[in-house]
Amino acid sequence: MTILKSNYTYALPETGLPPQTERFADRAIFTNAYAFIPREVMTDIVISSLPFWQNTRLWVIARPLTGFSETFSHYIMEVSAAGGSDRPDDDSAAEHVLFIVDGSIELEYDGKSHSLETGGYAYLPAGLDWRLHNNSAEKAVFHWIRKRYLDVSGIDRPLPFITTDKAVTPVSMPDTDGAWQTSRFVNPFDISHDMHVNIVTFQPGGVIPFAETHVMEHGLYVLQGKGAYYLNGDWREVEGGDYMWLRAFCPQACYAAGNIPFRYLLYKDVNRHMPLHL
Repeated sequence: MTILKSNYTYALPETGLPPQTERFADRAIFTNAYAFIPREVMTDIVISSLPFWQNTRLWVIARPLTGFSETFSHYIMEVSAAGGSDRPDDDSAAEHVLFIVDGSIELEYDGKSHSLETGGYAYLPAGLDWRLHNNSAEKAVFHWIRKRYLDVSGIDRPLPFITTDKAVTPVSMPDTDGAWQTSRFVNPFDISHDMHVNIVTFQPGGVIPFAETHVMEHGLYVLQGKGAYYLNGDWREVEGGDYMWLRAFCPQACYAAGNIPFRYLLYKDVNRHMPLHL
């Protein structure tokens, strides 16, 4: 089964504020195993700001929480014209993935400038000196996933790289005839990486036919399409712009609905021993 990459779209936060005539809909929920953050709650009233970022606002949709999901943070960044930062993050132990969902940015590291447009993807290892600016007249929106890199003696840190969603060929899960595919931006057998940020695609009617229950934490942002997601015994209807935040061992499965592919950006922690201390 072939996926038409020209049909890729990327959902954005709702922004603004709902009118006073809007009736409350209680899709949002936080449990001891997962949080479901629907797109309609990502409004102007819950934005944040960061030090040394100009003309920028963001939605923080995941952060380390003791006893829940502990390994990563996930921001949706909105950088207006002439915005950005020469000092994006003072935590030299943090590694980063950037995924552009609207507009374009200029990313600078190792003395070179790189243009990333919608669908662009960048991996920036811990300790790298980098800068980011929006030199266009339109706003840029991107996902920024941060994780404290876990060094291992004898293994070099990964190198930075830039690619795009459309440049990566999705790999089908076995015996699914392309109904369930994953776009992997790094080699899953490269042990230097301790996190993967992939894109999972289901064709309409595609399923995860069992309750995945595993040690990896997850952040899942729905980029396009609709589906029903099984989370720790609950079924949630999900659509583009919704976010699911899962602790380790939260059972999960899904069914892709609608008439277009169901795609989500997926974080997971990988390739390291489990710490034996809290």
